[in-house]
Amino acid sequence: MRRLIFIFIGLSMAMVVPFFLWGEAWNWSTDQALEWLHSYGQWAGLMACLLLIGDILLPIPSTAVMAGLGLIYGPWIGGLIGGLGSFLAGFIAYGLCRTFGQKALNYLVKADDQTLGQMWFERYGEWTLVLSRWLPLLPETLACMAGFFHMRPARVATALVLGSLPMALSYAWVGHLGKQNPGASLLLSALVPPMLWWVIGKKLGPRSRS
Repeated sequence: MRRLIFIFIGLSMAMVVPFFLWGEAWNWSTDQALEWLHSYGQWAGLMACLLLIGDILLPIPSTAVMAGLGLIYGPWIGGLIGGLGSFLAGFIAYGLCRTFGQKALNYLVKADDQTLGQMWFERYGEWTLVLSRWLPLLPETLACMAGFFHMRPARVATALVLGSLPMALSYAWVGHLGKQNPGASLLLSALVPPMLWWVIGKKLGPRSRS
Protein backbone atom coordinates (compact mmCIF):
# COMPACT_ATOMS: atom_id res chain seq x y z
CA MET A 1 0.00 0.00 0.00
CA ARG A 2 2.86 2.35 0.82
CA ARG A 3 4.25 1.97 -2.69
CA LEU A 4 0.91 3.04 -4.17
CA ILE A 5 1.03 6.19 -2.06
CA PHE A 6 4.62 6.83 -3.18
CA ILE A 7 3.59 6.48 -6.84
CA PHE A 8 0.77 8.95 -6.31
CA ILE A 9 3.12 11.42 -4.59
CA GLY A 10 5.78 10.91 -7.26
CA LEU A 11 3.35 11.56 -10.11
CA SER A 12 2.00 14.65 -8.32
CA MET A 13 5.53 15.98 -7.85
CA ALA A 14 6.29 15.33 -11.52
CA MET A 15 3.25 17.45 -12.40
CA VAL A 16 4.52 20.23 -10.11
CA VAL A 17 7.98 20.46 -11.70
CA PRO A 18 6.80 22.32 -14.84
CA PHE A 19 5.17 24.95 -12.61
CA PHE A 20 8.54 25.68 -11.03
CA LEU A 21 10.33 25.71 -14.38
CA TRP A 22 7.86 27.61 -16.58
CA GLY A 23 4.97 28.62 -14.32
CA GLU A 24 5.72 32.35 -14.46
CA ALA A 25 5.67 32.34 -18.27
CA TRP A 26 2.22 30.67 -18.27
CA ASN A 27 0.72 32.67 -15.42
CA TRP A 28 -2.05 34.15 -17.56
CA SER A 29 -5.11 36.04 -16.52
CA THR A 30 -8.38 35.49 -18.38
CA ASP A 31 -7.73 38.67 -20.39
CA GLN A 32 -4.30 37.40 -21.45
CA ALA A 33 -5.72 34.02 -22.44
CA LEU A 34 -8.46 35.82 -24.38
CA GLU A 35 -5.92 37.98 -26.21
CA TRP A 36 -3.85 34.91 -27.13
CA LEU A 37 -6.88 32.98 -28.39
CA HIS A 38 -8.13 35.97 -30.38
CA SER A 39 -4.81 36.07 -32.22
CA TYR A 40 -5.71 32.74 -33.86
CA GLY A 41 -9.00 33.98 -35.26
CA GLN A 42 -11.21 31.12 -36.46
CA TRP A 43 -8.71 28.58 -35.09
CA ALA A 44 -9.10 29.82 -31.52
CA GLY A 45 -11.20 26.80 -30.47
CA LEU A 46 -8.68 24.32 -31.85
CA MET A 47 -5.77 26.13 -30.20
CA ALA A 48 -7.66 26.17 -26.89
CA CYS A 49 -8.12 22.37 -27.11
CA LEU A 50 -4.42 21.93 -27.81
CA LEU A 51 -3.56 24.13 -24.84
CA LEU A 52 -5.80 22.09 -22.55
CA ILE A 53 -4.24 18.85 -23.82
CA GLY A 54 -0.82 20.39 -23.22
CA ASP A 55 -1.79 20.71 -19.56
CA ILE A 56 -0.62 17.08 -19.24
CA LEU A 57 2.99 18.32 -19.32
CA LEU A 58 2.93 22.12 -19.15
CA PRO A 59 1.57 24.51 -16.49
CA ILE A 60 -1.29 25.69 -18.71
CA PRO A 61 -3.76 28.04 -16.96
CA SER A 62 -6.69 25.86 -17.99
CA THR A 63 -9.36 27.78 -16.07
CA ALA A 64 -8.28 31.05 -17.74
CA VAL A 65 -8.44 29.34 -21.15
CA MET A 66 -11.94 28.01 -20.43
CA ALA A 67 -13.12 31.41 -19.25
CA GLY A 68 -11.65 32.94 -22.41
CA LEU A 69 -13.61 30.44 -24.50
CA GLY A 70 -16.78 31.62 -22.77
CA LEU A 71 -16.02 35.19 -23.80
CA ILE A 72 -15.25 34.28 -27.42
CA TYR A 73 -17.89 31.66 -28.18
CA GLY A 74 -20.45 32.21 -25.45
CA PRO A 75 -21.06 30.01 -22.41
CA TRP A 76 -22.47 26.95 -24.19
CA ILE A 77 -20.21 26.56 -27.23
CA GLY A 78 -17.21 27.77 -25.25
CA GLY A 79 -18.02 25.30 -22.49
CA LEU A 80 -18.34 22.40 -24.94
CA ILE A 81 -14.96 23.23 -26.50
CA GLY A 82 -13.35 23.51 -23.08
CA GLY A 83 -14.96 20.24 -21.97
CA LEU A 84 -13.62 18.49 -25.08
CA GLY A 85 -10.09 19.74 -24.40
CA SER A 86 -10.21 18.68 -20.75
CA PHE A 87 -11.64 15.28 -21.66
CA LEU A 88 -8.93 14.67 -24.28
CA ALA A 89 -6.18 15.66 -21.82
CA GLY A 90 -7.43 13.14 -19.27
CA PHE A 91 -8.05 10.34 -21.75
CA ILE A 92 -4.68 10.75 -23.47
CA ALA A 93 -2.88 10.67 -20.11
CA TYR A 94 -4.88 7.54 -19.19
CA GLY A 95 -4.18 5.87 -22.55
CA LEU A 96 -0.44 6.56 -22.48
CA CYS A 97 -0.03 5.15 -18.98
CA ARG A 98 -2.23 2.14 -19.69
CA THR A 99 -0.30 1.35 -22.89
CA PHE A 100 3.28 2.10 -21.88
CA GLY A 101 3.32 2.10 -18.08
CA GLN A 102 3.10 -1.60 -17.26
CA LYS A 103 6.87 -2.24 -17.18
CA ALA A 104 7.45 0.68 -14.84
CA LEU A 105 4.55 -0.44 -12.66
CA ASN A 106 5.89 -4.01 -12.47
CA TYR A 107 9.27 -2.64 -11.41
CA LEU A 108 7.87 -0.32 -8.74
CA VAL A 109 4.86 -2.18 -7.36
CA LYS A 110 4.44 -5.76 -6.21
CA ALA A 111 1.68 -7.89 -7.69
CA ASP A 112 -0.40 -7.72 -4.49
CA ASP A 113 -0.28 -3.93 -4.47
CA GLN A 114 -1.19 -3.83 -8.16
CA THR A 115 -4.26 -5.93 -7.37
CA LEU A 116 -5.11 -3.55 -4.53
CA GLY A 117 -4.79 -0.55 -6.86
CA GLN A 118 -7.01 -2.22 -9.46
CA MET A 119 -9.63 -2.99 -6.82
CA TRP A 120 -9.55 0.59 -5.56
CA PHE A 121 -10.06 2.06 -9.04
CA GLU A 122 -12.72 -0.52 -9.80
CA ARG A 123 -14.67 0.61 -6.76
CA TYR A 124 -13.94 4.35 -6.49
CA GLY A 125 -12.34 5.25 -9.83
CA GLU A 126 -15.31 7.03 -11.39
CA TRP A 127 -15.97 9.23 -8.37
CA THR A 128 -12.26 10.03 -8.02
CA LEU A 129 -11.83 11.03 -11.66
CA VAL A 130 -14.99 13.15 -11.68
CA LEU A 131 -13.94 15.20 -8.66
CA SER A 132 -10.31 15.46 -9.74
CA ARG A 133 -11.23 17.50 -12.83
CA TRP A 134 -12.07 20.43 -10.50
CA LEU A 135 -8.77 20.35 -8.62
CA PRO A 136 -5.27 21.62 -9.43
CA LEU A 137 -2.52 19.10 -10.34
CA LEU A 138 -4.61 16.01 -9.57
CA PRO A 139 -6.59 15.58 -12.83
CA GLU A 140 -3.84 14.09 -14.97
CA THR A 141 -2.12 12.41 -11.98
CA LEU A 142 -5.25 10.37 -11.28
CA ALA A 143 -5.92 9.77 -14.97
CA CYS A 144 -2.40 8.30 -15.21
CA MET A 145 -3.04 6.07 -12.19
CA ALA A 146 -6.31 4.88 -13.73
CA GLY A 147 -4.23 3.86 -16.75
CA PHE A 148 -1.57 2.14 -14.67
CA PHE A 149 -4.21 0.06 -12.91
CA HIS A 150 -6.18 -0.71 -16.08
CA MET A 151 -9.48 0.91 -15.21
CA ARG A 152 -11.88 0.09 -18.01
CA PRO A 153 -11.85 2.66 -20.87
CA ALA A 154 -15.63 3.10 -20.95
CA ARG A 155 -15.72 3.91 -17.22
CA VAL A 156 -12.81 6.33 -17.58
CA ALA A 157 -14.47 8.08 -20.52
CA THR A 158 -17.77 8.38 -18.65
CA ALA A 159 -16.10 9.79 -15.54
CA LEU A 160 -14.04 12.28 -17.56
CA VAL A 161 -17.15 13.55 -19.35
CA LEU A 162 -19.04 13.90 -16.06
CA GLY A 163 -16.15 15.83 -14.56
CA SER A 164 -14.85 17.85 -17.50
CA LEU A 165 -18.04 19.09 -19.12
CA PRO A 166 -19.74 20.68 -16.07
CA MET A 167 -16.43 22.20 -15.02
CA ALA A 168 -15.75 23.67 -18.46
CA LEU A 169 -19.31 24.99 -18.78
CA SER A 170 -19.03 26.62 -15.36
CA TYR A 171 -15.80 28.42 -16.21
CA ALA A 172 -17.17 29.44 -19.60
CA TRP A 173 -20.13 31.00 -17.80
CA VAL A 174 -17.72 32.67 -15.39
CA GLY A 175 -15.87 34.20 -18.34
CA HIS A 176 -19.08 35.15 -20.12
CA LEU A 177 -20.52 36.91 -17.08
CA GLY A 178 -17.24 38.40 -15.92
CA LYS A 179 -17.34 41.49 -18.12
CA GLN A 180 -21.00 42.38 -17.60
CA ASN A 181 -21.52 41.17 -14.05
CA PRO A 182 -18.37 40.39 -12.04
CA GLY A 183 -20.38 39.71 -8.88
CA ALA A 184 -22.47 37.00 -10.54
CA SER A 185 -19.31 35.54 -12.07
CA LEU A 186 -17.64 35.29 -8.66
CA LEU A 187 -20.74 33.77 -7.06
CA LEU A 188 -21.09 31.19 -9.83
CA SER A 189 -17.45 30.12 -9.59
CA ALA A 190 -17.84 29.63 -5.82
CA LEU A 191 -21.18 27.80 -5.78
CA VAL A 192 -21.22 25.56 -8.83
CA PRO A 193 -18.40 23.12 -7.89
CA PRO A 194 -19.80 22.03 -4.50
CA MET A 195 -23.31 21.76 -5.94
CA LEU A 196 -22.08 19.51 -8.75
CA TRP A 197 -20.03 17.42 -6.33
CA TRP A 198 -23.18 16.79 -4.30
CA VAL A 199 -25.28 15.88 -7.37
CA ILE A 200 -22.63 13.59 -8.83
CA GLY A 201 -22.07 11.99 -5.43
CA LYS A 202 -25.76 11.10 -5.25
CA LYS A 203 -25.51 9.43 -8.67
CA LEU A 204 -22.23 7.59 -8.27
CA GLY A 205 -22.18 6.95 -4.53
CA PRO A 206 -24.66 4.03 -4.43
CA ARG A 207 -23.02 2.52 -7.48
CA SER A 208 -19.57 2.67 -5.89
CA ARG A 209 -20.83 1.14 -2.65
CA SER A 210 -22.48 -1.68 -4.56
